Amino acid sequence: MRALAIAATGMAAQQMNVEVIANNVANINTTSFKRARAEFSDLLYQTERTAGVPNAGGGNPVPEGARIGLGTRTIGVRNLHIQGPLGQTGNPLDLAINGGGWFQITNPAGETVYTRAGSFNKGPNGELVTIDGYTVEPAMTFPADTVDITVNESGEVYATVAGQADPQLLGQLTLVNFANDAGLEPLGSNLYRETTASGQPTAGVATDPGFGKINQGYLEGSNVDPVKEITELIAAQRAYEMNSKVIQAADDMSGTVSKGIR
Repeated sequence: MRALAIAATGMAAQQMNVEVIANNVANINTTSFKRARAEFSDLLYQTERTAGVPNAGGGNPVPEGARIGLGTRTIGVRNLHIQGPLGQTGNPLDLAINGGGWFQITNPAGETVYTRAGSFNKGPNGELVTIDGYTVEPAMTFPADTVDITVNESGEVYATVAGQADPQLLGQLTLVNFANDAGLEPLGSNLYRETTASGQPTAGVATDPGFGKINQGYLEGSNVDPVKEITELIAAQRAYEMNSKVIQAADDMSGTVSKGIR
């Protein structure tokens, strides 16, 4: 009975849906986390009666055929790169991008990866690094006697050194954009990797057209909406239960047939 297999695909799809929702909820307080959404597609159809073919010689074409779908499958898990809320931290090395753009990071393998989590810090030699110790590009180093750090909206980094009245410019943070942010590969630790689907990065400076501005002393929060996630969780749970009911009903029908034959 096809209903058993069809409903089984529905249960598998809803299980995947719940897993995606669970990951969203787990990261509700993760800096710059982008919620994901499972997307599904219907499977092939089996034709029981072809539309547009005469039922008998010389007759009119059949206006409607009979096609039975074979279920559903997961075709993707889309990361929704929507701006999260900005929260003030007061830390001068916490930087939030208000608008489009990604920070560039060099990981220990020498590969350039990308993040919107601007919770930066100083390395052992005064270099600007992520919370995991990865170098922020372009690299810049703070003098040992730095007493104050200022980052303006366009990403220029200034350091005020002890004994000097005027701050000195250390460097310019650059951002990158992608044609398709959803195509970036999430690596964990708030990092993403360029892929063929994302397209190549386009570099620019904060406040340039297409790029956001940098807010010092702020961090971008997760864009997960707890109310929306709970609503979608309930819907996924009910859909899973409905598919299980279909399996139970199909099994009961098969049992009735078997008993009738005996």
